[in-house]
Amino acid sequence: MLRQIKIALWGLIAVLSALWLLANLPFPDGLTIISSRNLFLQYSGVIGIGAMSVAMILAVRPVWLEPWLGGLDKSYRLHKWLGIAGLVAAVLHWLAVNAPKWAVTLGLMAAPERGARPAGAEGTDIVTIETFLNGFRGTAEGLGEKAFYAAALLIALALIKRFPYRWFAKTHLFISVAYLVLVFHSLVLMDFDAWTQPVGIATGLLLFAGTISAVIVLTRQIGKRRKVEGTVEAQHSFADMNVLETTIRLEDGWKGHKSGQFAFVTFDKKEGAHPFTIASAWDASDPRIMFITKGLGDYTDLLPEQVKTGSSAIIEGPYGGFTFDDTAPRQIWIGGGIGITPFIARMKQLARTRGEQSVDLFHTATQLAPEARKKLTADAKAAGVTLHILIDGHDGFLTGEKLRAAVPDWKAASMWFCGPAGFGDALRRDLAAHGLPRGAFHQELFNMR
Repeated sequence: MLRQIKIALWGLIAVLSALWLLANLPFPDGLTIISSRNLFLQYSGVIGIGAMSVAMILAVRPVWLEPWLGGLDKSYRLHKWLGIAGLVAAVLHWLAVNAPKWAVTLGLMAAPERGARPAGAEGTDIVTIETFLNGFRGTAEGLGEKAFYAAALLIALALIKRFPYRWFAKTHLFISVAYLVLVFHSLVLMDFDAWTQPVGIATGLLLFAGTISAVIVLTRQIGKRRKVEGTVEAQHSFADMNVLETTIRLEDGWKGHKSGQFAFVTFDKKEGAHPFTIASAWDASDPRIMFITKGLGDYTDLLPEQVKTGSSAIIEGPYGGFTFDDTAPRQIWIGGGIGITPFIARMKQLARTRGEQSVDLFHTATQLAPEARKKLTADAKAAGVTLHILIDGHDGFLTGEKLRAAVPDWKAASMWFCGPAGFGDALRRDLAAHGLPRGAFHQELFNMR
């Protein structure tokens, strides 16, 4: 599914670039440094606000895009890349604005003659709108620069993994404010003639959709119709593994989920929602949902102490496309560490309704408590799944070679991986080099930032 993400990212940039060229070709004869700079300002502005607009649309978790992108985890990866692309375009835009000023100050070029602000001829509604917008040019330039600084800082914080998630969630909210300021900046400063051309129409539609999305974010309406209240009914701790199993009884409203999907769970409103993979099959007659979490040095370390039986919770979802849907005669599952969670949910579902596919499950971990091994073995037996457990210190790391030796007809199988990204990437490259068909390797990108 990374292929779809790349197509979406570069496709957006290519389409906006083509529409911009259509509006500006042929370039005027005798281009000067300043006229070239002005053209680049318009181009970088279109690319920057276009990428930011789509990123803002993805921020509201549009479920209708999940089938094409392969799930919300892939959608968030695209959101991240679009944010970076928008930031790069904005930096280039800012440099293009300021470079001539710096060159004049350093004596590298003479100060260009400033032409009159475009005002247009009088007499039509269109000219009246253009004149009205021109009256805000100074304000749009000043506010746009401040919004650029704010957005650059907030995007940088979002990319710093050591920045606490709860602070990331709170500060990331303000990107919506910066975006709305940049929408105003774009409306005023985009070449007015472009608004009646395809590039302007496309940009206008993106600004409109992005603005609605920003309002949804700022009014905290994301996923409102997909939220259900629940009560923590049971907890079980595997202390040696720093793993917690939490069962929540849901109130009315949950529409069910597929094995492998995830949800955003709020135990503490001050902390906010965190994404957790669902570790249970769905039974409408018994509306319970289970999550298995591992302490990773952040909020997850505090769950055993802060979340008690009887505590309230808000569940939003389900999301994700890691749902084991394919027609391959065999499936191979690889769960690295806490990445075993979606496979537990799938085994519980298969225990109720057996599938026709042969399944091998490889679970790799640094350690596995006897109780956890017993539960996993029982789930695999009930589901008819062949279980392979590898403990790093005893069995070594799982490699493509070991997997191929354990499952000779692996080329006929689809691969489903959930675990550390580097581990998954290494396996995918190895298997692809030995003939695994493109599209047969499904990888959960469980990283929301």
